[in-house]
Amino acid sequence: MKAINFLITGVGGQGTLLAGDLLAAVGLAAGYDVKKSDILGLAVRGGAVVGHVRWAERVFSPIVPDGQVDFLVAFEVLEGLRWLHHVRPEGTVLLNQQEIHPVTVSSGLTGYPDPAAVDRALGERGGPVFKVPGLELALRLGNPRVLNVVLLGALSSRLPLSAALWQQVLKNRVPGRYLELNEKAFEQGRTWAQERSDS
Repeated sequence: MKAINFLITGVGGQGTLLAGDLLAAVGLAAGYDVKKSDILGLAVRGGAVVGHVRWAERVFSPIVPDGQVDFLVAFEVLEGLRWLHHVRPEGTVLLNQQEIHPVTVSSGLTGYPDPAAVDRALGERGGPVFKVPGLELALRLGNPRVLNVVLLGALSSRLPLSAALWQQVLKNRVPGRYLELNEKAFEQGRTWAQERSDS
């Protein structure tokens, strides 16, 4: 059973913590030993959030060692760039195309990387990079709060687990009145990523 290391990063309020919980639950359902750790910024809503999730036959530490991330799932562009160096050379990056400017940018103390700088940083990677229009896909369903499940759907297309297993975890973890919406969000993300992988 091959060990798989995930790093989820974004901004408070984007649903990163729930995404980590769901990802951990999927690993358990697949028969892995799972460890998870979340690191929250000073201000939870609007502050940086980083989640480590590890699947393996046996996991001894919840923290992914530097340079050993197999999958970086970034909910926000700048936060994704900050953690890019933690990804293995052949690791996969899924970067949601959403900019949330931190206080240091909005106050004029520093600048936000322009699209060309983002593309250069991503272009230096050897592994697969997916620039996911996650928020756009969520808004098509009428609810930006399902961004996290859209991104998990995209991630699922890169992992050797059935869609049915992911969907069962959603059924077990999502309140019934939101289940259909989340199932659609998962399919949106999975289909989008599959179409890019096949092309």
